[in-house]
Order: sequence, then structure tokens, then C-alpha cells
Amino acid sequence: MRMYNPPHPAEVIKEDILPELGLSVTAAAKQLGVSRVALSRVVNGKAAISADMALRLHLWLGENSPSAESWLHQQADYDLWLASQKGLPDVQPALSILSH
Repeated sequence: MRMYNPPHPAEVIKEDILPELGLSVTAAAKQLGVSRVALSRVVNGKAAISADMALRLHLWLGENSPSAESWLHQQADYDLWLASQKGLPDVQPALSILSH
């Protein structure tokens, strides 16, 4: 997987959690109640961690695991980093519109 700063939040699932638990994506998906394809897309950085997936991950990993909010914050950090790599969008500031 290509490394980003910050990394895709699901990288920890692929690199640490699944190996630690000795689980395949298929087995983990079954425990999470999602399709293998859905989990595979997330752990391979092809899909974002949704609010639903964040809740499932927290419930699956237990009380002492990252909260659903933590998973979503990590995803937002990653998404903002990716967007910033494209350069700033061409936006006309609202104040200049309002002053005319």
C-alpha cells in the first residue's frame, strides 16, 4: 500500500489488527457483518471508513479500542490531506462577494 501522511486509517486494520487476531478479510468481514468486498475495499484504501463501519469496528474490537469518532477523525484527516495534495481549489471568498 502506498504510504500517506497521515496513512489511510484502515492501514492499521490490514497491517496490525488482522494479523494480530489471525483473521483473513473474509473472516473479519463475517464478524463485522459486512461483505468481504466491502471490507477489502476499506482495508486496501479503496474506500473510506463510513460512520457505519466506524461503529462496527469499535463494537468488534471492544470497549478499549478506538472509538467510532476516532476512526472518523482519522478518515477525515486522511481525506483532507489527500485533498490538500491537489492544491487549493479556486474559490472566491464570501467577503468579496458580499462587499459588492
